[in-house]
Amino acid sequence: MGRSPGLGSGLVTTEIRSTTVLPARREDVELHTADGLTLVGELALPADRDPVATLVTLHPLPTHGGFMDSHVYRKAAWRLPALADLAVLRFNTRGTSSPRGTSEGTFDGGEAERFDVAAAIELSEFRDLPRRWLVGWSFGTELVLKHGADPSIEGAILLSPPLHRATDEDLRRWAEFGRPLKVLVPEHDDYLRPAEARERFGLVPQAEVIGVDAAKHLWVGEAAVRRVLDEIVGTVLPGHGPLPTTWDGEATTADEPETR
Repeated sequence: MGRSPGLGSGLVTTEIRSTTVLPARREDVELHTADGLTLVGELALPADRDPVATLVTLHPLPTHGGFMDSHVYRKAAWRLPALADLAVLRFNTRGTSSPRGTSEGTFDGGEAERFDVAAAIELSEFRDLPRRWLVGWSFGTELVLKHGADPSIEGAILLSPPLHRATDEDLRRWAEFGRPLKVLVPEHDDYLRPAEARERFGLVPQAEVIGVDAAKHLWVGEAAVRRVLDEIVGTVLPGHGPLPTTWDGEATTADEPETR
């Protein structure tokens, strides 16, 4: 999986940088919620084969700049279909805007967003995307814990969980759900640091909490992004990784500025 043309093929070897975009089939999608809203998103698939697993991503807090293009998710969509044969679904939750467009509705602090989570899972089911995992970042982790315990998903990965909106009751529900939970906590997080995270997630026996040295809440910098993507791929596809840092084949460079 994650095949690229071999050396000697005559193709250029590209160092994967923050703006490198690797080949994939990318399409704009719409998600339709049970309460009647249309949400906008993008689905990225391997360029020339079926995906082996799927990431359904839930972005950081939209009232503080989070959206489907938050940089870790953009880079996941730019790299992981090619490097790991993963499908990556990104979308704007209700009332959130990005260059892709604006999702209908109004931000509801994580409550009505339960319909958004359900719509994303429903789309992945409708498209028959395999082995679905939720990936939440910051506010997105709250949506995972509150609304993500759906029998069609295999597990979840949390990046920088603040545990502001998600309660002990939500954690106990996930414990009862029984699916794997990987939790990446930056050493210098603004809201929840590794020691406290291990205590709080002690309510979830199957949770694996990993403190990431020197990292911050926003995972700024290529080293932090690579650590996150390696952890995601290693969780979803055990034994796969670390991801390569070069690509033998066609690649493009995004001209968009870095975003949160």
